[in-house]
Amino acid sequence: MTLGWSLFVLVLVAVNVIGCAWLIWWSGRMPVDSADDGETTGHVWDVDLVEGNNPLPRWWLGLFWITIIYGVLFLAAYPSFGDFSLLGWSQIRQYEEEIASAEEVYGAVFAEFAATPLESLSRDPAALSAGRNLFANNSSTCHGSDARGARGYPSLTDDEWLWGGTPEQIVASIRDGRTGVMPGFGAALNAELVDSLTEYVLQLAGREVDAASAAAGQQAYATYCIACHGASGEGNPLLGAPQLNNEIWLHGGSRGVIGDVIRNGRTGQMPAQEPLLGADRVHVLAAYVLSLGAAP
Repeated sequence: MTLGWSLFVLVLVAVNVIGCAWLIWWSGRMPVDSADDGETTGHVWDVDLVEGNNPLPRWWLGLFWITIIYGVLFLAAYPSFGDFSLLGWSQIRQYEEEIASAEEVYGAVFAEFAATPLESLSRDPAALSAGRNLFANNSSTCHGSDARGARGYPSLTDDEWLWGGTPEQIVASIRDGRTGVMPGFGAALNAELVDSLTEYVLQLAGREVDAASAAAGQQAYATYCIACHGASGEGNPLLGAPQLNNEIWLHGGSRGVIGDVIRNGRTGQMPAQEPLLGADRVHVLAAYVLSLGAAP
């Protein structure tokens, strides 16, 4: 917290505490004996029901004073005034201490898993249980709790791997992240060519298409797409270019969506997980993902 914000919080808290203390002091000035004088506030309900103007009981006022004193001590002991704290406590320090404590317990477990080859680990129930927890906390937001993905986020339960499905490639994807870029060709292709190229892409996937339109799109494919997606749409894991000769569509397989991808392109990013999880946990998470790819 900056010095300016610290001073703002300090002044705001001090004004509120002093105001509460003054209100309690002012309320306690009324003598207790005045309760017998019959003084009222002047409010009357139901003809003869009046509101008395009696002082607060001393024990009640005492509780208020105790609360204020406790509040002041708490504010001084913990960093309520910016970064100042008599105890030296901070939420960041507490978080780091809890992480270090957890690492003492679980670090050895993950280190033992890390010494096991990935393929063997992908059949270890204990490792898969740990990997499932890692996936739920770090990957399910994008890939879904069942790892079947969503539009723009690949499924991890099939044999379609944008960047390769070997153990080493899976580890590299999780550890270092991936950035995939499909450039848009809307400036180079007119609407008719985009439609023809869409038909040819659907033909590669085995769909029934307009043969004449697909034939016209084949030349555009050879010019703009073949370098990344291959002559027969087999894809290229080195570039993260998906296969086009099957019915697995990352962004959707309708004519409208395919045309939009060709026209405007797509960009996707898989963030690197090693800075967050560490190498040992990445190894266990990769084993879990590898086990998902073999699922029916």
